[in-house]
Amino acid sequence: MPEQPDEGAAHDGRPYVHPETLAQWRAWLAEHHDRDGGAWVYSWRSDAGKSVGYDELVLEALAWGWIDSTAGTVDERRRRLWFSPRRRGSGWSRPNKVRIEQLLAEDRMQPAGQAVLDRAHADGSWTLLDDVEDLVVPADLAAALADRPGAREHWDSFPPSARKLMLTQIVTAKRAETRAARIAKFADAAARGERGG
Repeated sequence: MPEQPDEGAAHDGRPYVHPETLAQWRAWLAEHHDRDGGAWVYSWRSDAGKSVGYDELVLEALAWGWIDSTAGTVDERRRRLWFSPRRRGSGWSRPNKVRIEQLLAEDRMQPAGQAVLDRAHADGSWTLLDDVEDLVVPADLAAALADRPGAREHWDSFPPSARKLMLTQIVTAKRAETRAARIAKFADAAARGERGG
């Protein structure tokens, strides 16, 4: 059993863990993967100490059904990254799909992670972001852009990252009214040469 990682409460009151090795991170997830909420994962800055790398942290988290999100700074020597159980219905990015393929090929998926993966295939969230990743403009957005002079030209000139952000907001809308409102907002903004409204 690896030595236990440093853990406690962060400045914001939420829990944190500071694994010094991949074995510590794996052991922590084995014990805590079924908790509600999540935890900050602290790591040393590259010049301050040896830490588990980003890819290792994310791979192991995915194996247990967790995902990373917000990053931040703890102090001059440490940084942090928020990890939590993947929410039901959340879309899967292409990089994380590649990581899942790696985990499966290496037989590293844990039962909890496999359950999350099975649920994603069943509810459609596994493919939710595929068109976003490929920058496919859905028909309703294309029509809205076509109705506004100059909007499509501006849209096509926006950086891929900006278009992906807007497309993600469109495909993740829970209601048809929300989707329509977002499309109108983005198309109006594009007609003005602005990103995101």
